[in-house]
Amino acid sequence: MKKIIPVLLIALILSYVSSCEKDDICVDGDTPYLVIGFYDIADTTEFKEVSSLRIKAIDNDSVLDNDSFNDRADSPDSLLVPLRIDNTNTSYQFILDSEDDSETDQETGNIDTLIISYSTREAFVSRACGFVMNYDGINIALPSGSENWIQDIKVVESTVENTNNIHVKIFH
Repeated sequence: MKKIIPVLLIALILSYVSSCEKDDICVDGDTPYLVIGFYDIADTTEFKEVSSLRIKAIDNDSVLDNDSFNDRADSPDSLLVPLRIDNTNTSYQFILDSEDDSETDQETGNIDTLIISYSTREAFVSRACGFVMNYDGINIALPSGSENWIQDIKVVESTVENTNNIHVKIFH
């Protein structure tokens, strides 16, 4: 009996320690971004950089008002765009050849407005990370205009669960 108690005690401690999960560090707990790739309209398999691109968020609730990124310094062929988690659509102005007009203090360039609609879905990652938001049914609308620099849009993956692949292709 004296030999069984220490063996059981050791077995109990080992089973407790081995069942513990180290989850105090969150590695994969970020809500994914929408990945947009820019492609050549003449050769739809080739990436095409966008010169002096600025992206500005448009929002009536002013959560994203005046929020801009991709600050003209880069000429990207793809980029990551955040989507709102508290709404089912997000709108952005994609401004080609963006510049500041010093006389009028206005931004100039060819502006196309994209309206991205989707549904949101929470996904549990782990105890340390908690929940992240995923997006389903991605749909993008581009109001038509004679001076649109964006000539076509194709949704490649309508579900956004990670940022590993391009979700949307923009042809210009």
